[in-house]
Amino acid sequence: MKTLAISAFALAAATAASGQTVVQTDNDWYVAGQDRLQAEIERMMNTGQAKNVIILISDGNGVGTNYASRVFAGQQDGGFGDEYVQHHETFPELALVKTYNVNAQTPDSAGTGTAMMSGVKTKAGIIGVTADVDRGDCSTLPGNTVTSMNQIADEMGKATGIVSTARITHATPASAYAKTVDRNYEASVPEGCDTQTDIATQLIEAMEAGWIDVALGGGRRNFIGEDITGDEGGNGRRAAGENLIEDATGMGIAYAWNDETFAELPKDGTPLLGLFEDSHMMYEADRTGEPSLAEMTATAIEALTASGGDNGFFLQVEAGRVDHANHGGNLARVVRDQKAFAEAVAMADEMTDDADTLIIVTADHEHAIAFNGYCGRGSDILGLCMGIDGAGIEHTGEPNTGSDEKPYTVAGYLNGAGSVLREDKDWTGTRSAMTEDEATDIDYTQEALIPLSSETHSGEDVAVYAKGPWAHLLDGTIEQNVIFHVMLHAMTAEE
Repeated sequence: MKTLAISAFALAAATAASGQTVVQTDNDWYVAGQDRLQAEIERMMNTGQAKNVIILISDGNGVGTNYASRVFAGQQDGGFGDEYVQHHETFPELALVKTYNVNAQTPDSAGTGTAMMSGVKTKAGIIGVTADVDRGDCSTLPGNTVTSMNQIADEMGKATGIVSTARITHATPASAYAKTVDRNYEASVPEGCDTQTDIATQLIEAMEAGWIDVALGGGRRNFIGEDITGDEGGNGRRAAGENLIEDATGMGIAYAWNDETFAELPKDGTPLLGLFEDSHMMYEADRTGEPSLAEMTATAIEALTASGGDNGFFLQVEAGRVDHANHGGNLARVVRDQKAFAEAVAMADEMTDDADTLIIVTADHEHAIAFNGYCGRGSDILGLCMGIDGAGIEHTGEPNTGSDEKPYTVAGYLNGAGSVLREDKDWTGTRSAMTEDEATDIDYTQEALIPLSSETHSGEDVAVYAKGPWAHLLDGTIEQNVIFHVMLHAMTAEE
């Protein structure tokens, strides 16, 4: 009754102003629109100080990828898909983010991560440094490093952490702690590079210094020597004899490498290091024997809450494998990893208080994903584009076809391993007459145009969703580095 009363009031005001009679006021869509309008009118801005700040980054989840993931989650939930609302899509504040690096129209995650973690845009392929650094030239590092959000939060007495399903030394998580002229220096630096250590060493040094308290992800191989066999049998990438995991445990850092040891990690403020794969963690569709992103997020929040106490914490969470599945042109795994990311967002939201916690959900960049038409309602986002039913709502069940009389999928990529052009056909080709079962198979590679071994990023804007103190500052179309400045302001604002 309250909803109808609000809608009737707003309608009366609009009718009085326009002098028009609106006949569709009992339509469900009309009522829903009035409800949303009133919610926006009544929304209050939170200008308190943020005790905690959590930034959750779904790597590669631009507006297009997010759309695919929304529809997938909704269809898994039994609906048509497009009406579904992912948890982060309930957040009240929203902006579009320009993601380019200073030397790249299409960005990479090193430059984008640095923008979000330090407040300055920089070049592609470098982390924690300004654009005055030349990629791969160690001599250009001195004097050009930047201070990360984790360092700032630590100086404020806050606990800090990083969680990722990628290698913890990969570009986005490394942007929390590393200063490097090349993102690839994960386990070693070139001979003669005496201005920096490798990224894995920098993480352990940061944990020893106390400004990284929790680090959970993949990448075990970058912490042990080539002559050392890791927990799951693989050898390391470091110089023989080096064992940063032993160094870490010798400092009193608790270590985990699988779901069993993860469950045993203390949550009393003891520093935590989890390395759950030699390289990246498993895709969500294949995950076994290791924690989910939501589980790692929950453990990190508990541990950081204990460690930071009244001063609070700063946490970066990354769904790194959304990006990797996009690179593989494998949308079936993209959307499942993004669904796991949405569950991590919900977990972070549930465990914290909007009054004192700023939560930001975003992506570092988009991919070259594209969507076909004209698909009827409920067409499987992973499957064939079915016809629109003019007499009903759900699709006809008959696939649309191209001029070649072959069906096509709802989603595809502009480039990648699924290219219809083949080298053995002198870079010509034809599309396959795929079935719905083939297109929705977990291992299916979407059709693409330009042949590349790995699909690329794209330069399109991404979205940022936010709630909590000063979240309303994320508004309009912004540069990516502005996200840092909003987080810093929220942590330092006078109450």
